[in-house]
Amino acid sequence: MKNRDLAKLAVPVGVVGIVMLLVIPLPAMLLDVLIVVNIVMSLVILLTTMYVQRPLDFSVFPSLILIATLFRLGLNVASTRLVLRDGYAGEVIGAFGHFVVGGSLIIGLVIFLILVVIQFVVITNGAGRVAEVGARFTLDAMPGKQMAIDADLNSGLITEDQARQRRADVAAEADFYGAMDGGSKFVKGDAIAGIIITIINLVGGIAIGLMQRGMEIGEAVETYSLLTIGDGLVTQIPALLLSVSTGLIVTRATADSDLGSSASKQLSQSRNSLLIAGSAAIALALLPGMPKLPFMLVGASLLFGAQRIKARDAKAEQDAKLDAAIRETVAPVADTPEKLIEEMRVSALEILLAPNLVDLVSSGSDDDLLARIRGLRRKVALDLGIVVPPVRTRDSVELPPSTYVLRISGVEAARGEVPPGRVLALGDDLGSLPGSEVHEPVFGLAGKWVPSEMRFAAEMTGATVVDRVSVLITHLSNVIASNADRLLSREDVRVLTEGVKQVNPAVVEELVPGLLTLGEVQRVLQRLLSEQVPIRDLGRIYEALTLRAKISTDAEGLVEAARLQLAPALTAAHTHEGVLRVMTLEPVLEQALLEGLRPGEQGTQILLDPNRLEAMLRSFAAGRAAAESQGVDVVLVCAPALRPALRSLVATHHGEAPVMSYSEVTGSGVKIEAVGVVRDVEAIAA
Repeated sequence: MKNRDLAKLAVPVGVVGIVMLLVIPLPAMLLDVLIVVNIVMSLVILLTTMYVQRPLDFSVFPSLILIATLFRLGLNVASTRLVLRDGYAGEVIGAFGHFVVGGSLIIGLVIFLILVVIQFVVITNGAGRVAEVGARFTLDAMPGKQMAIDADLNSGLITEDQARQRRADVAAEADFYGAMDGGSKFVKGDAIAGIIITIINLVGGIAIGLMQRGMEIGEAVETYSLLTIGDGLVTQIPALLLSVSTGLIVTRATADSDLGSSASKQLSQSRNSLLIAGSAAIALALLPGMPKLPFMLVGASLLFGAQRIKARDAKAEQDAKLDAAIRETVAPVADTPEKLIEEMRVSALEILLAPNLVDLVSSGSDDDLLARIRGLRRKVALDLGIVVPPVRTRDSVELPPSTYVLRISGVEAARGEVPPGRVLALGDDLGSLPGSEVHEPVFGLAGKWVPSEMRFAAEMTGATVVDRVSVLITHLSNVIASNADRLLSREDVRVLTEGVKQVNPAVVEELVPGLLTLGEVQRVLQRLLSEQVPIRDLGRIYEALTLRAKISTDAEGLVEAARLQLAPALTAAHTHEGVLRVMTLEPVLEQALLEGLRPGEQGTQILLDPNRLEAMLRSFAAGRAAAESQGVDVVLVCAPALRPALRSLVATHHGEAPVMSYSEVTGSGVKIEAVGVVRDVEAIAA
């Protein structure tokens, strides 16, 4: 049998054996072995809790508490049976009863009572309270942690697999602290049971010695008291070790090292603390009547440790100065032509920060602004199919405090505020929280900037709490998505085309430059991005452009050909549960719009009575709002020839409202459900 199979059987067989302890008498020799196993196992558990780096690394601990408690109770029953039946319970209990307590009944009772007080009153109660509070706080913090994971995922800082692992860790943490809250009750119940069993053994043993064995009162008391105290000690010592293990595991915060390393590092961080404590110890040694050696020895050790810390800090400061000097030496000379030219260059994407927001990019961790921007660039590339240019981040003394500005090609595109030391609480019931009401810059949600230390209080009110970097990154992501066409440069198109050429050289060689120039391809891709159409599938887009360009190189026709090729992906973005909900134009209105189409420099336009167009837009807005109030996402569909002009008209009034043609919708193979009709002014008046 393999070791893995033996490990699987060890716990079930052990639990069955523990249950058998309760009913089957054991020989004294076997009881000695099991008592030693109990003591050593408790010691191993205690040492393991000291060396784990975080509580979840010992997630089996609550179950071990139950098994160890049941094991000790089984040993108690087995030892009680031997004490009362034979007046002898093995060498281990006898040794604890004579050697450990010095053969004195009074000493044994005092030591036993001290152990009971330490375990039951101090450690068990404290560990139980900490476990209870930890379980409650962990469960209360779960929604906030889940939202933080979703924010990191949406910003591209973590992958889907990492987000799934972090969600599993959050759930496991909640389960662990919940189990520890119940497991601490086992430890407390075990302590109470140990006291009761000891009293039963003492009273029952003396009664048996007097009534059945004919002992004198003094002999019975001495014999059964020593056995009872020995039995109590061999069970209370493992129970005490397990209680300490419980206290350590529930009070342990997540760290990068074990308990010993963390304690040594953190206790030695303050030189003044050791210096004052060492001086105080030496001062006590100088008092009359005080023993000199212990105080002098401890004081000298603390002063020596303080001196070592001073030397360590001095070396670290010297290394920091050396690094700063090296950086200044290799730094470029100010106001050189190269530097001025670099500063003159207009960045495609730029973030300006007020001076009090510089800490957003100086944390040096994976959660700072620069790291989140790197993740966002990756996410945009996977979602839209474009490579976002490097984002230039710098401070500006001209900005008001706590303000940031997002620029595209040197022109301000958006701005917002992220006050230092605060987090944004979003929700409907924020009246109990301090701060003035604000609106989240992307979705317009009502919220308040509350102090960071009130994060938990805000979560308790049901609010969604977002950190400053997440607010800025979400705003930046929205600006990039809304201006993706402006960010797509000619050089970007060349790089993307070269990438397609590596996997599909035939379509690129046929399209560029034979049928279309690189600039014409850029114009088509920009118009697709302006309509929120991802250009990830460049191979299929180029195939559609190749076929259309042989007929006409008109930009509008090229865009419609590319959209028709991507129709399944376009409809999938608005399909819910296999159904695409659409709004259609009234036939008479659609015919009037088609008759009003006129070519223009920027594409086809609709020439129609402004009042009629306004009434049509109001009808569309009313139908869309009614559908959205029911949680339904709708698409406006029309004739293929009408779609470009109608989309431009709708976009000026309703932003990113999707407009698709009949060919795109019917060619996708999805189920279509009409939820409304856009009517003209005459129909509305009627």
